[in-house]
Amino acid sequence: MALEDKYVNPFTDFGFKKLFGSEPNKDLLIDFLNEVVLPSRHKIADLSYAKNEHLGQKELDRKAIFDLYCVGTNGERFIVEMQKAKQNYFKDRSVFYASFPIQEQAKRGDWDFKLAEIYTVGILDFVFTEDSDKKEVRHEVKLKDQNNRIFYEKLTFIYLEMPHFTKTEAELETAYDKWLYVLKHLPYLEKRPVALQEKIFTKLFEAAEIAKFSAAELAGYEASLKYYRDLKNVIDTAIAEGELRGKTVGHLEGLQEGLEQGLQQGLQEGLKQGIEKGIEQGIERGIEKGIEQGIERGIEKGIEQGMIESKKLIARSALAENMPIEIIMRLTGLSQEEIEALR
Repeated sequence: MALEDKYVNPFTDFGFKKLFGSEPNKDLLIDFLNEVVLPSRHKIADLSYAKNEHLGQKELDRKAIFDLYCVGTNGERFIVEMQKAKQNYFKDRSVFYASFPIQEQAKRGDWDFKLAEIYTVGILDFVFTEDSDKKEVRHEVKLKDQNNRIFYEKLTFIYLEMPHFTKTEAELETAYDKWLYVLKHLPYLEKRPVALQEKIFTKLFEAAEIAKFSAAELAGYEASLKYYRDLKNVIDTAIAEGELRGKTVGHLEGLQEGLEQGLQQGLQEGLKQGIEKGIEQGIERGIEKGIEQGIERGIEKGIEQGMIESKKLIARSALAENMPIEIIMRLTGLSQEEIEALR
């Protein structure tokens, strides 16, 4: 396929590891962690890459495969993941992944249980806080007690909701702003922005330039980009179709339910107001109220049903693309049995 973009898409597996997962570009990852992730009291001078696949204590235990896993000079662990799509039990998965760098620090023989700090970083191409009125980009999570005091300082989860970052180039002030801007807009840029003239971004743009890729790198990126676009199209289409279908079905079901409740309420109001006139007025008011309630409840029920249909549509499309069952399970939250039933 033809590649029209000048710079690599960092939300593809290839692009993310090209920019941050190779030894020659290690300083890019270090600067990103220092400016975006770590608190001012804790900066790192160097780190080393560790294997990104971790197995449980037993052969049958589930394994974890990180996008990037690295260790700082003081032993601190960093799990860095680029998440392209929302999935069920996303928070559970983060906690599960964090358990591996905890366990691997155990020492044989006498050991005082002292642990190094652990950071789990998720760069999200979606929003997972729909229930919040605040459109925050950075979320920092720690274990706290009932008085909101930090119980354990060494385990930190950092989530970056990239859709909530809306600053323009003219509004960029800090290194934090610039890093988020370049991550979000890199594949859509035709030249390096004036606001990103620091040395670290000079290296990033050089590493991201597709024209400088070798033939093998270009082939790898094309495959990764196709997977990213196909996945995004499947999700967008399924959500749109599911919401439309859910709203339609839910609207009709809710309308019927609302009318029934409205008639009942109307009769009760009518009896209080008078046998003949009261019933007429009560039914009329009840129908109006029932329609309003029906629409509200119908939309809620429809959206819920639509999300279920969306998951099934995503799974069917993924099966048609011969996507592995394990990936479909992570993407949709459906069980293997539910997915197999869709074939």
